[in-house]
Amino acid sequence: MVELRRLGSSGLKVSAIGLGGNTFGGTVDGDEAVAVIRRALDLGITFVDTADVYNVGRSEELVGKAIAGRRGEVIVATKVGMAMSDSPYARGLSRRWIMRSIEDSLRRLGTDYVDLYQAHVPDDDTPLEETLRAMDDLVRQGKVCYVGCSNYLAWQLARALGIGERRGLASWVSVQPRWNLLDGLQDPHLLPACRAFGVGIIPYTPLASGILTGKYRRGVEPPAGTRMGDMARIRDRLNDAKLAAVDRLRPWAEA
Repeated sequence: MVELRRLGSSGLKVSAIGLGGNTFGGTVDGDEAVAVIRRALDLGITFVDTADVYNVGRSEELVGKAIAGRRGEVIVATKVGMAMSDSPYARGLSRRWIMRSIEDSLRRLGTDYVDLYQAHVPDDDTPLEETLRAMDDLVRQGKVCYVGCSNYLAWQLARALGIGERRGLASWVSVQPRWNLLDGLQDPHLLPACRAFGVGIIPYTPLASGILTGKYRRGVEPPAGTRMGDMARIRDRLNDAKLAAVDRLRPWAEA
């Protein structure tokens, strides 16, 4: 079984290894995605992280299908904020959109509550207090157990925590930064800030979008069915410098 860890200073315990849902409904779809999720649960990976925007809701639908009948043993995390369509009203962190988006996410997930609801990216067009109050209301309504954020810098996190403390609003318990051996951590102040504030860190792309698995090699086209092979928008992450770094790490990984 996978070790359980407290998420920051909150009372929420999550598996030390989480399952990200970015590819569900895309390169991993249908029964294959459901099988992956259920296999993860069987192995003790009970923290499943998705987002409304992942393949325009399809990821949430597949997560919901996979956890049907097992809801009590899964910690479900999802996110709000990125554009769901071309409409200017289907994005951001306004109260209006958060209130609608949570209902859509709950319907797709087939549940009446989300364990962790996260602001996906900062929204400069919406007052931060408006976002925090909307998320606090969801906690009070029982639709969300805990709230957090993703892609926020240390100063942005500190500002949100400060507003929440002064206004008596539900505090963000976690932050998701991009963090792996190849890319490092964008904001060097984030780690000490999280330590000081008791905020949990949930790194995304810990395997550098699959590069650290060793399945990509210099001079060889990415295999079909992989993100690098099928998703042109992220191909720039695959370069000789990173592949050379993987080659240096390979002996350690295979030892």
